[in-house]
Amino acid sequence: MKETNLSALKTRYGIVGFSDKLETALATALQVSNTDLSVLIQGESGVGKEILPRIIHEHSRRSRGPYIAINCGSIPEGTIDSELFGHEKGAFTGAVGEREGYFGAADGGTLFLDEVGELPLSTQARLLRVLETGEYIRVGSSEPRKTDVRIVAATNVHMPSAIRDGRFREDLFYRLSTISIKMPPLRERGRDAVLLFKKFALETAEKYNIPQPLHLTPEGEEVVKSYQWPGNVRQLKNIAEQMSILSQEREVGAETLAKYDVLPGGGGTNVALIGDGRTHRDYDKEITWLASAVLELRKEVNELKEMLNIHENKTTTARLLTEKQATGTLPTAPSHDFTPTEQVHTDTFDDIETAEEIVDSDILNLEEMERRNIIRALERNNHRRGKAAEELGISERTLYRKIKEYGIEE
Repeated sequence: MKETNLSALKTRYGIVGFSDKLETALATALQVSNTDLSVLIQGESGVGKEILPRIIHEHSRRSRGPYIAINCGSIPEGTIDSELFGHEKGAFTGAVGEREGYFGAADGGTLFLDEVGELPLSTQARLLRVLETGEYIRVGSSEPRKTDVRIVAATNVHMPSAIRDGRFREDLFYRLSTISIKMPPLRERGRDAVLLFKKFALETAEKYNIPQPLHLTPEGEEVVKSYQWPGNVRQLKNIAEQMSILSQEREVGAETLAKYDVLPGGGGTNVALIGDGRTHRDYDKEITWLASAVLELRKEVNELKEMLNIHENKTTTARLLTEKQATGTLPTAPSHDFTPTEQVHTDTFDDIETAEEIVDSDILNLEEMERRNIIRALERNNHRRGKAAEELGISERTLYRKIKEYGIEE
């Protein structure tokens, strides 16, 4: 891709940055725009994934057609099929009329499915049908409808894990990711963070008629560059706007940045880093994985205990038969299937009980850890669910379910 083309693209869409990874993502989006291939954009929350679908659409032969962007994670599970595919009158309670749905409305254009990793499995099956046949069926209907829609999807979910855990269909993943584009996190873009900070500070000053925009000192630039920015561009913009309005100092150095928890290589304001530089989101993922592992361990322990109980019952029966034969209360049997080597020591069962208690304790601890993480995220974001969900790296629908599950009062 020619450098002049990328420069013009950045100017048109207000994109700031010169990192190789960013330019590779932009060049790929531009290159595939004239095809009808499905595109999957992957990257962390807040990296700016939403700009690529617009580039793809506006440089394609569909540019005169509709462009519809929807956030799959923000639509309730009970209505998402109706939103996407439409419904017939009377299809369900409250369906007083027909609804076209986004696939009908986007015919001839592009449909951007953000947070596609949050789609329910039943909806994934419907989406796969559209990608394979170009047909969909409205809720409450049996008549297939045709649509000519290009799908561009985006997700911050680690798809291999979602597939392995049964949360996302593997066949749908391969259909969506005919072309895969990765948007880099801000911490991998080097000096781009400094350029973005200056851009947002200047825009805020112009918007609110602030006489002098913020100016980063060389020391301040190094802090901004080395900071991990776990919330990516969205977090940096938030910090730049806060400082532009609230900070009395116009010269921004390390000391001023520290007042907003922006420290060299350290934690952030919206998503604090913990200890070794990992975010709350990283720990939530580890907690989820550990909880699954512990549940699997408890299942295996229960199965083993059941097997040992059966074995113990057989051994006990054999011992009683032997005792009755020895006392003459039962005729001596010619033979039986049990041998002394089948004796099971009672301390084995004590060990199993101990292991089970440990597993139960671990599950409670993990659930309590997740509950506390959710409460802290809500408190840090003034109980705004959308912001808290972004920080935790989950959808707003998933956060709402966990709030109900843990009985968290808001």
